[in-house]
Amino acid sequence: MTKKRRWLIGLGAVVVVAIIAFASLGRNGGDKGIAVEVEPVGKRTVIQTVTATGKIQPMIQVNISADVSAKITQLGVEEGDWVEKGTLLVELDRERYAAAVDSAEANLRAGQAQANLARENMIKAEKDYDRTKELFDRNLESQAVLDTMYAAAEVEKARHQSALDQGEQAKAALRQARDDLAKTTIYAPMAGTVSKLNKEVGEIALGSQFQEDVILEISNLEGMEALVDIDENDIVSVSIGDEAELEVDARPDVKLKGRVTEIANSAKSSGAGTADEKTEFEVKVAIIDPIPELRPGMTASTEIVTKVCENCLSVPIQSVAVRTVEQLGARASDGELGGEPRFLPDSEGFVEIVWVVADGRAEARQVKTGIQSGTHIEVKEGLDDDDEVVIGNYRAISRDLEDGTMVMVDGEQKG
Repeated sequence: MTKKRRWLIGLGAVVVVAIIAFASLGRNGGDKGIAVEVEPVGKRTVIQTVTATGKIQPMIQVNISADVSAKITQLGVEEGDWVEKGTLLVELDRERYAAAVDSAEANLRAGQAQANLARENMIKAEKDYDRTKELFDRNLESQAVLDTMYAAAEVEKARHQSALDQGEQAKAALRQARDDLAKTTIYAPMAGTVSKLNKEVGEIALGSQFQEDVILEISNLEGMEALVDIDENDIVSVSIGDEAELEVDARPDVKLKGRVTEIANSAKSSGAGTADEKTEFEVKVAIIDPIPELRPGMTASTEIVTKVCENCLSVPIQSVAVRTVEQLGARASDGELGGEPRFLPDSEGFVEIVWVVADGRAEARQVKTGIQSGTHIEVKEGLDDDDEVVIGNYRAISRDLEDGTMVMVDGEQKG
């Protein structure tokens, strides 16, 4: 059963329960027929919407956190301040990191000295080997001595290469130490407003690559959006680019225009295993004309336009009812000439109908409906432009009327 059909059935049930206490007011029985209200079928623009609520947030927002752990010694901004790109935001205690740079520089100098010494030893060993080789070629030195000198030269080469590698490690350690020192000063990565300040001078900023310890947030408040949650039954109707109208609780008198820019691919669930379980999708709606009063975290109600049908045949929503063929009365069960049935129930046995007044009697018309707004529903098949449909009373539409029932409109019997 579709959502629309469930809604119509639910509406009918609620109306019946609410009206039953006032039965004497809603019906003029006897020969005069049932009192009803009618309205000509009209063509109008029907706008289908999906409503949702959520929070206002900047389209661009950056969390500022430290990459190294240290005490905050200076905060260059306050919440609400406007900052340009490159503005000094935070300074951390740099003493430990400056000492680490000094130590790394000393280790690099020591490593370079060791590499120089190893190079000189390597050169000496190579010269000693060359001289021994000349003597060996003249049969003035033994093979054993030559082998010893060759081994000594190879050892010194290895020591020199090791010293060079240690020097590179020392350079890398120095670069790391200087990088850590540089990260004790944090600058603004973009222009924007300091929308949130989480730390004070004297507090510890925890530097981590795996978990943020946010010091402050910078937001571009000129570009705002609403992050709303849309029910899984409605999300299939929403598309990127759909227009929307937004209202924030802080300014209920102002209507803001928006456009859907992003739809989550995965759902989020809440209340699993309970009667309140919900499955929803996050949708971002960019605000086209933001007002200065907008602030991150404000509650927003959003109405997203999903479909528009211009100049289409439509009737008030309350005019459409869902009945079984048996509920429509004995005449409804009869076939038309040629044996064709007047009504074709769906797989669940229900017929979607509208009551049309003709010759003083109510005639059930099976209809095929389309999109619906808050007040009207599109009728694709089953009605003509000159038909008059019953729009009230609710009890008559949902319960009392049967196919062929005599009716009275505006206090006078029709026909």
